[in-house]
Amino acid sequence: MGYVILYLAAIIIANLTVAVWGPGVSIINALLFIGLDLTARDRLHDAWHRKGLAWKMAALIASGSALSYALNRNAGSIALASFAAFAAAGTVDVIAYHALRNKPKRVQVNGSNVFAAAVDSVIFPALAFGFPLMWPIMLGQFVAKTVGGYLWSLVLTSPTEA
Repeated sequence: MGYVILYLAAIIIANLTVAVWGPGVSIINALLFIGLDLTARDRLHDAWHRKGLAWKMAALIASGSALSYALNRNAGSIALASFAAFAAAGTVDVIAYHALRNKPKRVQVNGSNVFAAAVDSVIFPALAFGFPLMWPIMLGQFVAKTVGGYLWSLVLTSPTEA
């Protein structure tokens, strides 16, 4: 339950702060909150594997977006972009995470995070901020999500799992 709360809190805070302060804060959010979400998602993958993983993750992603919108109606477009980006990134993450299942836990987590961060860093800014694409924001988000995911993997993965 702790990872569910962490995941939801991070996504809601990220969505609401972007809705208030705009694209520039999305890179800070990527480091602090989205890296956490990507890493917590892998912990939930382990907990929910063969126990409704797909529908539970879909419900969690939808809940984060719905709560963001409920807390700030002006965050609607951000919440929708977040939903689409996390759904796509989660799909890529589950494939990569499974493909890396025989690797050490931190390699598995961070390897899948790189792929998910790439997908999320293209889809979210494109849908949230529109065109022309903000390539510096996209690149900054990708780097921040990857670094943030690594830092969170140090916190959320015990040394015996590493």
